[in-house]
Amino acid sequence: MTQDDALPLALVTGASRGLGAAMAEALAPTHHVVAVARTTGALEELDDRIQAKGGHATLAPMDITDAHKLAQLCRAIHDRWGGLAIWVHGAVHAAPLTPAAHLAEGDWAKSVACNVTAMGTLIPFIAPLLGDRGQALFFDDPNVGAKFFGSYGATKAAQIALARSWQAESVRTGPRIHILTPAPMPTATRARFFPGEDPATLSHPRDEAARLLALL
Repeated sequence: MTQDDALPLALVTGASRGLGAAMAEALAPTHHVVAVARTTGALEELDDRIQAKGGHATLAPMDITDAHKLAQLCRAIHDRWGGLAIWVHGAVHAAPLTPAAHLAEGDWAKSVACNVTAMGTLIPFIAPLLGDRGQALFFDDPNVGAKFFGSYGATKAAQIALARSWQAESVRTGPRIHILTPAPMPTATRARFFPGEDPATLSHPRDEAARLLALL
């Protein structure tokens, strides 16, 4: 058994940037991290940062809307490590802001596929890997229901509603499901939503990752 085999396993979906990347880095000192995202280059940069601090990660570049690849990933996790200690879900499609009456069909379809359908695929795949002692972490967003947030807000709300159902169902049996609300951070997504905002007034993703993990 290698040192990596002895570490608990953390799966981070949406690990290439922002809070997802920060969560992967924060978990790396105590976990072997499986980092999932579409952007290979960003994952490699994450891996470099993790290795520079003495940690190790397994990179899984893929689109979480591809159910076949998700099934392969979860089977590989089962065969290689046996299960997961924690799943952090940071993947989200943030469609451009627009009035509800002007929703673009493509943006709506991508939002539903990534934020809702993928969630419905991931939970049944990952729940057996977490067992009764694992943990799953999801991020709520107070902008849900705000004007112009139609595609993102509606599908993010559906995502969190599914997480809340799983949370209620798992109270006695496990795994433990956490739904937390991050403070505003200077991410690329927020910059698109709130152009001109002073990033100095926002929390750094690294600080938020540490704060949120402490709540677990």
